Amino acid sequence: HSFCSMCRDGSIFPHLSVTITETLVSFLFVVVLGAGMAVLLWTCPRLAKITEPYLVVLNSLPKSALAPLLIVWLGANERTIIVCGMSVAIFGSILNLYTGFGEADPEKLKLIRALGGTKKDELTKIVLPSSVPLILSVMKVNIGLCLVGVIIGEFIGARQGLGYLIIYGSQTFKLTWVLMSIVILCVIAMGLYAILDFIEKRAQKW
Repeated sequence: HSFCSMCRDGSIFPHLSVTITETLVSFLFVVVLGAGMAVLLWTCPRLAKITEPYLVVLNSLPKSALAPLLIVWLGANERTIIVCGMSVAIFGSILNLYTGFGEADPEKLKLIRALGGTKKDELTKIVLPSSVPLILSVMKVNIGLCLVGVIIGEFIGARQGLGYLIIYGSQTFKLTWVLMSIVILCVIAMGLYAILDFIEKRAQKW
């Protein structure tokens, strides 16, 4: 009933669009930056040895503890909420992809080197193609994590979004708004996961 009434007056749509947009933007940044950093660490083993302990610590840190700092440093705006969404997924994404790149077939890599191939050839011919299932699997996990991070950011510093609706509804005892927002978040999470699952199945056939 709450959802239908908010659809009739149009008040639910700005909250939906803000949360979905922030989630997709943060997910896009996580995919690009995570894959880019993993490639950089794979090509520079010395850099990987230096940064890996810091990545492990940052990945283990509760991201809800970072959100207030990000709000203070960057301000209460959409950019900060996108960064909150990224912070939940980016470090684990880098670690998982870097580990997966390191498990490429050593015999094939040795063959590339024996035939005079470069590090770039190893990456483009062996490592990335063999890691496509891993990349898609990490993406399926990251889309949910980005949604979690965005909601954490909206809890603290937003004036729109489903996270804001949950906090506002709990503060004003409008529990129907809280439950409605939770159900909508479940639907959004399932929809985004289903899209990536479809892409993964098509990629596996290819």
